[in-house]
Parts: sequence; structure tokens; C-alpha cells
Amino acid sequence: QLPEGNVDPRKCPYHLRPTPFSPQSGPTLDMPVPSSFNDVGQDRQLRSFVGWVWYEREVTLPQRWTQDLGTRVVLRIGSAHYYAIVWVNGVHVVEHEGGHLPFEADISKLVQSGPLSSCRITIAINNTLTPHTLPPGTILHRTDTSKYPKGYFVQNTNFDFFNYAGLHRPVLLYTTPTTYIDDITVTTSVDQGTGLVDYQIFAQGSEHFQLEVRLLDQEGKVVAQGTGCRGQLQVPNAHLWWPYLMHEHPAYLYSLEVRLTTQTAAGPVSDFYALPVGIRTVKVTERQFLINGKPFYFHGVNKHEDADIRGRGFDWALLVKDFNLLRWLGANAFRTSHYPYAEEVLQLCDRYGIVVIDESPGVGIVVLPGLTSLCLLPSVDRTLIAHTKALDPSRPVTFVTNSNYEADLGAPYVDVICVNSYYSWYHDYGHLEVIPLQLATQFENWYRTYQKPIIQSEYGAGAIPGFHQDPPVMFSEEYQKALLQQYHMVLDEKRKNYVVGELVWNFADFMTDQAPQRVMGNKKGIFTRQRQPKAAAFLLRERYWKLANDTQRPPAARGSQCLESGLFHV
Repeated sequence: QLPEGNVDPRKCPYHLRPTPFSPQSGPTLDMPVPSSFNDVGQDRQLRSFVGWVWYEREVTLPQRWTQDLGTRVVLRIGSAHYYAIVWVNGVHVVEHEGGHLPFEADISKLVQSGPLSSCRITIAINNTLTPHTLPPGTILHRTDTSKYPKGYFVQNTNFDFFNYAGLHRPVLLYTTPTTYIDDITVTTSVDQGTGLVDYQIFAQGSEHFQLEVRLLDQEGKVVAQGTGCRGQLQVPNAHLWWPYLMHEHPAYLYSLEVRLTTQTAAGPVSDFYALPVGIRTVKVTERQFLINGKPFYFHGVNKHEDADIRGRGFDWALLVKDFNLLRWLGANAFRTSHYPYAEEVLQLCDRYGIVVIDESPGVGIVVLPGLTSLCLLPSVDRTLIAHTKALDPSRPVTFVTNSNYEADLGAPYVDVICVNSYYSWYHDYGHLEVIPLQLATQFENWYRTYQKPIIQSEYGAGAIPGFHQDPPVMFSEEYQKALLQQYHMVLDEKRKNYVVGELVWNFADFMTDQAPQRVMGNKKGIFTRQRQPKAAAFLLRERYWKLANDTQRPPAARGSQCLESGLFHV
């Protein structure tokens, strides 16, 4: 069954191929994976294409995978934006809706059913957005034949980033035994210096197996061990996971090693998985956000998975560059605007001590006029189901939705209120002098109403690199810098009370749909799209390092900054 409003994928005009295959497939384009397909070619129509595209690749499998019936072969797709249908050797295996989360299928029977050692993987992807997708969109049909060709339509969206499409994250084949570790859930707490690691392990394939669990420290020493699917490991004098710049030894990670063993006719068979674990606690009061019982102040950025040519495609070199810039900046947090990011990003955050505000893809949701409370309407139940699947309760902060309405109906139901505002940018153009009053009023009204800590989750101004004007005018680097300074004066006052964080919009310039107010994308980045700093980056760097020294780091960790490494001399 095809998604509502979509067409038969067999009528798709675009065939994308990672490697050459049969000429009978028709016109094709070589397409790297992972990447968005939009900016790789020179076809203007492909860049803005809406509808079905096909990916296909033939691979040769190791002989053991195809002949050993005790081996389970799995196809894993990191993400496919937005709706995907997958075939293996021409057989339908899985469908998936949602462009930002991984999915997989067991293909063992298809690759172990005959003498062939090759495997043809075919993926059809449709990037059409409807009122029921996350993010939502609408298809607008232009019916005036004096202005538009017959059948002409455009994709309308209510968000300010380009709707990149394709296989954005790695596509992998991997194996496990037929009895295997399926999932591991870990929660941590601390009791008088003893770290408590509660685990739950889910296995599939058989009910007859043994589970051994070990927790190793960074030196490889076993500090706790257990058995069974559920249990608690106790770590005396545990090294806690601390955010970057909040402790002299931040981001301490243990390794949780799980070994499953089952008996077969050929002898014992094992499955093994190692999971990095940070022992930490998170608590929210009326005025504070606490990590390990200490007040934490978010100073960081909003990001996008966005770069030249690759679009939203995952790229290790770009990711490591971004994390080096975060460390240079002195940022301790970022928000995954406006969708869940690749798992590799979140794992790197654990390693670098970066606190994540993990956002669902619920951006651009429009609240119906007259709606005064949260409720389930028959017309939006599909959207709610998709939204629920996208939420991850394991993150320190989950950003439920990026709302575009004034009175946020979700505020009573969350622990921390995140507020986006663009004073002297989208209104009162150029009048920087009104920011302090308007921003202070914003904070006071929200706190008076809800008595919850507040994060300024978006603020900023566009700046075209190299545009300079003094006195500052809009789109100059001076104006961007001056606007941030006006915000900082109020933030410095309110963080003494109930404001617990500030995240500038945006880390780097990013692509948007074409519009008169967008000059080749959104230019609110403090770095260019090529990751070069604007004047505002140096302003924020000075501020964030000062905030780290004033609010985050204990006296023993304070000292002179080592600029070359982002570490400290104590």
C-alpha cells in the first residue's frame, strides 16, 4: 500500500545507482551513499524534485553468510527521507515512514535460499510531505493553464530549511547468530558516591541462552558484573559523566559488555555487544537544571545536518570538524534542530561531553484556530502516531516540537520551557534598542505563568560574510554581533534566577528553499556553510569561555585556557 497522495514508484523518472548495473534499467545517475541526491548532479529538476526515486546496488556476500544457516543476515538503513520501500533480489522486505530514524530487515532467507552469492538491493524513496508527515507539508496544484503547464504542482512547507532527500546515512549489511542480542536499555543513578547502572537486555531467536554482563572502566578493568536479562551493577566511587568544561575530567565513559551464549548442535555460539555508558543524573527544579546535583547552564548552538554538495548526508570529516569548532567555541550543548540526528552524532556527544537537546521532527506543525488545549483529533491521529515514534526518552532533554504559535499549548506538560525569539530581526527591523525590554518581558511572562526554568533556545540575526557597516545595519556582521550583545545583557541578569541556557541560531549557514528574503539559504550562522567564522563566532567564544569559568567548573578545574587543545592547565 502506497502512502496517501503518492504515485506508483515504478513511474519514477529518476534512477540513482551507487555502482553501474544493467542498461535495461534506463537512464541512471551515479549517486554516493550517504548523501542527499539534490545537489550532486547538474540537473535543475532533480534538485527540486518531488516524488519517487530509485536506488539500486548489487553486492557480493561472503560465502559463510549465504551457506551457514546459523548466521542471520540483516540489511540496515540509517535513514531514507521520507518514505521508503525496500526489495532484496526483487522481493519486498520492508517499508518505512520517517526520514530521520534507522530501520532494518532480516534478509537471511532471501540470501540463503540458493547458490547465488550476490544480492541486489533496491530502495524506492518518496520525499513528498503531507499534512500527516513529520515534518508536515502540502502539495499545491497550479491549475491555471495560462500560467503553468498541465499537472504542475509545488511542495509547500512551513519550515525554513531545504527538504533534502535520499539515503542520508549509511546502508549496511551485518550478521548475528540466529539467537542474538536485540536491544539494551540502561539507566543510571548515584547513591552516596556509588554509581548504579540498571540494565535490561532483550534477546531474540530462542528462550534458551545465558547472558553475562560486565562493566569496564577506561583502563579496561572490570568494576562490576552480573548475569541475566535484568539487573543492577554497583560501582563504588564511580567516575561520573560530566559535561565539557564542567569538570577537569569530563565525559567519562564506562563500557558495558554483554555476551549471549546459546548451545547448538555444532557447539556453543555467542553474540557480543559493547555499549558506552556514562553514569550521571539529571534533575529539574523550578529554577535550575541539575546534572549530578550541580547547576548546569546550557551555552551552545542550534545545528542542522547540512553542508555543500552532500546536503544532509552523513560525513565523518564534517562531523569531527564541527565538534572541534564546538570545543573551540566553548560550547557545552547543542540542539538537533529540527529532527533526530544520526546515532554517530549522539555517540560523539557522549565522548566529547556535549549535552544534547534531541528534537523530534515536529517542526512546522500548525495549530488549528480556536484550539485551546491539547487533544486528539481524528484528522491528526496519524501525525500523533508518527510523532510518538520519533521521541527518545533517553536524552537529557527531548525537544517535543518547534512551534510557531504564540501561546505554547505544551508548556504545562514539559519540565523545561524553550523559547525562540527574534527581536529586532523579524519585527522592529534595525531597532536594537528595544531588545532588552522585550526580552526581559518575555522571560518574566513565561516564568510568572509556569514557574519552570527557561532556555533561550533560538535567537540571532542573519549576516552575509564580508558585509560590514558601522553603525550596524541588518545583514552586516556588525549587526549580528550587536544583536547578540543586546540579548546577552538580559541573559546575564536572568540566569541569576531561572534562565538556564542560551543556544544561538545558528551554528552555520544552511540551505533553504528559494525566496526573496533568503540569499542562497539562511545566513544566521556564526560560521559560514564552509565552517569559517564570522565576527559573531569570536564574540560567542569569549562569552562561552567566560561562562564556563564563572558558572560551570569547580575551583579545582579552573585555570588558564590552552587554546591549542581546548583543554586547561590546572
